[in-house]
Amino acid sequence: MKTNQENELLNNWLSITNIHMSINNELEGALQENYNLSLKEFYVLYFLSQTNGKKLRLQQLQEMVGLSQSAISRLVGRLEAKSCGVLERHICEDDRRGIYTCLTAKGEAKLQRCLDIFHDILRSAFSKGNLQYELQSLIKKL
Repeated sequence: MKTNQENELLNNWLSITNIHMSINNELEGALQENYNLSLKEFYVLYFLSQTNGKKLRLQQLQEMVGLSQSAISRLVGRLEAKSCGVLERHICEDDRRGIYTCLTAKGEAKLQRCLDIFHDILRSAFSKGNLQYELQSLIKKL
């Protein structure tokens, strides 16, 4: 039989995941509706934008986004497609087995437009009184 303290830890964890899921779902819906991007695709653009040269090896990107090798390859392939064109694939000069993907100028422009709505949703979510109260009470419990 679990103690009340252990059950409270689990309940706190469930509250945190519910908050996360709710905001994630809102972000996902807005990105899909306005920019035809999934949240994972947005993260790919964002992570690339934060690096020197706006490029990463697919393996690094896979770890950062939390997808399998085949899933990241398909995702990058979609973003590289001529109709989208926000990424470009390059073979690593030092290690011919390595593949880099780079953010294009079109990708940077799309990311900047997405960031506006992303920040609006986050500001709105974190300014809601009930969310602030819930987070503050969770922090106190921890």
